[in-house]
Amino acid sequence: MGRYRCVIFDCDGVLIDSESIAIGVLVDMANDLGANLDFKESLINLKGKSLNSCMALISDLIGKPLPDDFEKEYRANTFETFKKEIQPINGIKEVLDNIKVPFCVASSGPENKIRLNLEVTGLLPYFGDNIFSCYTIKRWKPDPDVFLWAAEEMGFDPKECLVVEDSLSGVKAAKNGGFDVFGYTEHDYKDELKTLATKTFSKMDDLLRMI
Repeated sequence: MGRYRCVIFDCDGVLIDSESIAIGVLVDMANDLGANLDFKESLINLKGKSLNSCMALISDLIGKPLPDDFEKEYRANTFETFKKEIQPINGIKEVLDNIKVPFCVASSGPENKIRLNLEVTGLLPYFGDNIFSCYTIKRWKPDPDVFLWAAEEMGFDPKECLVVEDSLSGVKAAKNGGFDVFGYTEHDYKDELKTLATKTFSKMDDLLRMI
């Protein structure tokens, strides 16, 4: 399968169609506090950002610290909504069924969230224990450490790995770590990825051919 010996997938927006759900929950909670966020604008502006940076933005908008239980409530609300609404990215199962090299997932979300979403969408058996979370190492994209950790644990050098990402921070993280990165652009609302990613693609059906 070409020059790559390992593929590292981001989770949200690459494996599972979750970002609109998560941002919708965040916008509703923020607006209950008086943030006056617009959902469509938030889809563009909050895509790929860590929860900590989103919470800091909301705090700035309302002019005071968020409630102490805001993150806990957000996690609970998103988990319940994911169970009802989340779907795999169209075409991703066919990709995972046909990849001939080892692969894993490296995500900014907590591991329990990653596992829940993969389980609900039927993707968890593809990954087993090959799941790497920024929360485990306390380093977030665009820092490359989660990808470097994933590559090391999978037994490969970054130059042997391909990262598949859909966010600007994720693409930057991969490039910062010395990885080739393919940008999935179906929801690249700002058309940001093509100037930074090694290659871009808009339909998951194209990924196997590109690899």
